Amino acid sequence: MASDRKEQLRDWLAKQRYQAIIELAGRKKRVLSFLTALTYDTDPLISWRAVEVIGLAAGRIAADDPEFVRNHVRRLMWLINHESGGIGWRTPETIGEILRSCPECFAEFVPILLSCLDMEEQDAVRFRAGTLWAIGRLGQVMPEAVRGAVAGVFHCLDDPNPQVRGLAAWCLGELGTAEHLASHSLLLADESLVDFYENGQLISKSVAQLARTALETSRQTG
Repeated sequence: MASDRKEQLRDWLAKQRYQAIIELAGRKKRVLSFLTALTYDTDPLISWRAVEVIGLAAGRIAADDPEFVRNHVRRLMWLINHESGGIGWRTPETIGEILRSCPECFAEFVPILLSCLDMEEQDAVRFRAGTLWAIGRLGQVMPEAVRGAVAGVFHCLDDPNPQVRGLAAWCLGELGTAEHLASHSLLLADESLVDFYENGQLISKSVAQLARTALETSRQTG
């Protein structure tokens, strides 16, 4: 039953049995749909792990059937448009992880993801932080493809939401453009906390921590 499969996947996410999920996805492509449902889980750690693992599962499926994954991405894109009511609140992150898993297969979706930063304000507010995380993650594997988003990311440094400010600073570091933080020195003293998903865990970091790390990373790679 579908509910049993979903509970099995949830248990594996809780135990970080990612390889088991990837192997199952190779046999059962519907795993993508179950994982997408789990991105709405009430436990934020389960939700974030589902986001991460859906990218890994999509990469496994795309090795045999990229069109299946492409159609799934199209359905996800629909969740953030006006007609859907903007219900896909983890959708930018999920799409970003799928694109990250196989950038050469799904490069046509990258500009659409970047455009989420340019949505009308009433729509963009719920997706902005997630879009920044997705862009930063993509920047780790295909920096040139997302470099055009730098201006939009820079604008987010002034956002009233600390989650957005912090992820914008981190994102600039991942894109190799942390020098833009020089004109926002107040961020280096901004102790507002941000929920940050990293290495399978959800942790709290201050905006200042994320900004300093971005600058240090930039110096090391510059």
